[in-house]
Amino acid sequence: MRILLVGAGGVGGAFAAIAARRGFFERIVVADFDLTKAEAAAATDARYVAARIDASSAEAVTALCREHGITHVMNAVDPVFDMPVFEGAFAAGADYLDMAMSLSRPHPTAPYAETGVKLGDEQFAVAGEWEAAGRLALVGIGVEPGLSDVFARYAADHLFSEIDGSGTRDGANLVVTDDEGNEVFAPSFSMWTTIEECLNPPVVWEKERGWFTTPPFSEPEVFDFPEGIGPVECVNVEHEEVLLMPRWVDCRRATFKYGLGSEFITVLKVLNTLGLDRTEPVRVKGVEVSPATWSPRCCPTPRRSVRG
Repeated sequence: MRILLVGAGGVGGAFAAIAARRGFFERIVVADFDLTKAEAAAATDARYVAARIDASSAEAVTALCREHGITHVMNAVDPVFDMPVFEGAFAAGADYLDMAMSLSRPHPTAPYAETGVKLGDEQFAVAGEWEAAGRLALVGIGVEPGLSDVFARYAADHLFSEIDGSGTRDGANLVVTDDEGNEVFAPSFSMWTTIEECLNPPVVWEKERGWFTTPPFSEPEVFDFPEGIGPVECVNVEHEEVLLMPRWVDCRRATFKYGLGSEFITVLKVLNTLGLDRTEPVRVKGVEVSPATWSPRCCPTPRRSVRG
């Protein structure tokens, strides 16, 4: 097995560190737009080699796969690059794993009632082509989504005779700090992904209705998390589980709720009100800038997370 790991950030770096303890592969090519990051992650193991890649180019992904005889592509970059990496892997004849899914696009006239293009729609649309080619693509196969979906299917097969609701709840009591130990506002993963998934219309699935959307931060509920975390208010957020579980788990309703907290929700609402979550470029002193690209770069980079 020869693996191309696309992305050497926090997620890709963790993948490289864990894989170094395994013996199931021959080679891992750790690739990133920032070659320095790729080289740092590749230094973990003698079986690793670093490379630079433009994840927005399917042709670049295909070329790197062919150069190294890649059999499997592991996608560990922001979901905005999912389709180029997905298509590049297919063109190269490699199998594919993805910890997220292709992006959604809101309904043009009723974004908070009806779905437009849903998460994963672009990938599921070509499932027949992958099957015809005898190839495997596993999407949403991280921890959340991924392991959460496996738990749901296990519960359906072995624990319950009937499932009323399949609800994923994500909450923690983590405190993010900077190098001096001061608390900072920053998510524990990509700020761009946080803005995008939390401000998009959340998707809910019901057996009698199918998939539909609600306004952001809808249906608040207090969920009592285990292991000393305790009660956390969670709200509806767009996430892959709602698009995956109903395909393979017989249930009446599927939801995903995130424990964002009032401060985090306020920041996200301000970004939305000011238009700083927009992906369309705006002209600033003769230069076109995408607010959704610029604003996350103004947020602190978390160095570590500790329990509060």
